[in-house]
Amino acid sequence: MYELVKRTFDIVFSFISIVITLPISIIISILIKATSKGSVIFKQKRLGRYGKEIVIYKFRTMVDDAENKINDLSLEKREEYENNYRIKNDPRVTKVGKFLRSSKLDELPQLWNILKGDLSFIGPRPIVEEEIKKYGENKEKLLSVKPGLTGYWQMNQNNCKDYQERMKLELYYVENKNFLLDCFVFLKTISYCTKSLFK
Repeated sequence: MYELVKRTFDIVFSFISIVITLPISIIISILIKATSKGSVIFKQKRLGRYGKEIVIYKFRTMVDDAENKINDLSLEKREEYENNYRIKNDPRVTKVGKFLRSSKLDELPQLWNILKGDLSFIGPRPIVEEEIKKYGENKEKLLSVKPGLTGYWQMNQNNCKDYQERMKLELYYVENKNFLLDCFVFLKTISYCTKSLFK
């Protein structure tokens, strides 16, 4: 019942959200094209449920071909990426990209991933293949659920000191997922995005 209700919600709400946010998506696309070279949409391979390879979509927030420019970063930045698979104050991020990231608008194209069934609204964030090694014996547990557009870790990441803390939060969701927890994360996400847009 949980899986059926969740998938029904994902289909209905993602379709409605795509229609409602279409004008915003058009404006964002124009801004990206007008301010930097490269495609509007950034595509990346991630791991979906049961380890299936999926391609997730985002509005491009970095300079063109940023993935191949990781070696141009300082040693400190490269080590930060190797440890956490993300970089604070990444110099490859464009001016428009900074706003899109802070407001989470860069993830609007993932509504299509939800409609397709690759993602759910709520779940662990999809990871790249090399990240799964960090989960060790818990990797199958993590991959037993569909990854999400937002999740328990994402709404608590300010309290995370390192990747180990992130893994604990992601696994906490997997072990305790239910309607109430999903509603909590969903409402917290809406609150967070609203505050980010108007701060």
